[in-house]
Amino acid sequence: MPHQEPTHPTIHIPGTTSHTVAARSGRHNGEGTLRYLKAGTGAPLVLLHTVRTQAEHFRSLIPMISDRYTVYALDLPGMGYSEIVPGASYDEPAMRAGVERLLTELDLHDVTLAGESMGAVLALTTAADLPERVRRIIAVNTYDFRGGIARSSLLARLVVGGVLAPGVGPVVAGVEPKPILRRVLQGGLGDKSALRVDYVDELLQVGSRPGYPTVARAVYQSLPSLIAARSRYRDVKAPVHLVYGEKDWSRPSDREANKRLLPAAGFTQVPGAGHFIALERPDVLAGLLNAAA
Repeated sequence: MPHQEPTHPTIHIPGTTSHTVAARSGRHNGEGTLRYLKAGTGAPLVLLHTVRTQAEHFRSLIPMISDRYTVYALDLPGMGYSEIVPGASYDEPAMRAGVERLLTELDLHDVTLAGESMGAVLALTTAADLPERVRRIIAVNTYDFRGGIARSSLLARLVVGGVLAPGVGPVVAGVEPKPILRRVLQGGLGDKSALRVDYVDELLQVGSRPGYPTVARAVYQSLPSLIAARSRYRDVKAPVHLVYGEKDWSRPSDREANKRLLPAAGFTQVPGAGHFIALERPDVLAGLLNAAA
């Protein structure tokens, strides 16, 4: 029986509708169709997800903020249900180009960018590129330090090391048992129960898309480009608020280094929380966003 690519998520967030930004003609620089969720009314707010996740990462946050913002939750290039383009790059500039395409194709202005992990880095670099469109940035647990997810546990180090290994890496990336994915993701949580079973199932469905293992491997390989992107932080003109979980994979020295790059930024540390604050403490993010609406 031929493999059929999943086209619809198994999770529906009340009040959201699904939309796409069309691919540029000729697949300009490997750019394909982008999928995003939209909800609410008010000034635009763009949500940018983490490594190995998708727009549904913000399932709990969106209903808390959609009465004050028009929310756009993007599936980053090749991730979630955005198009996988063979040969495309997934380094930081390429992913940033996808975010910028959302803002420019929809002609969004006065935008709040809120990103977690990889999405936080992209929020900051997009703001540096498009200062005329960005109003403020909420950057949650920026994924811009050596080691990344491999710092979370021995299991994560083994999995990521296998995915990145020459030769066998593509094979390892295509094998993702549910218990392993669940345990790796729980390594980013202070409250392990915040990882819901249906969300893991949704991530596994996306992981079964043809070509997705190549994307997943390329995203892990992109960490050096995310670290290099810190050089753009000083170019950000809009107000920034840095948010870190107390138990995030970043070290105090990593957090202090970013505070020095962004000396005017607000700073919140969430007690007991890990890397995936949108999963375990969406109320904290909603409070910061709604207070600034």
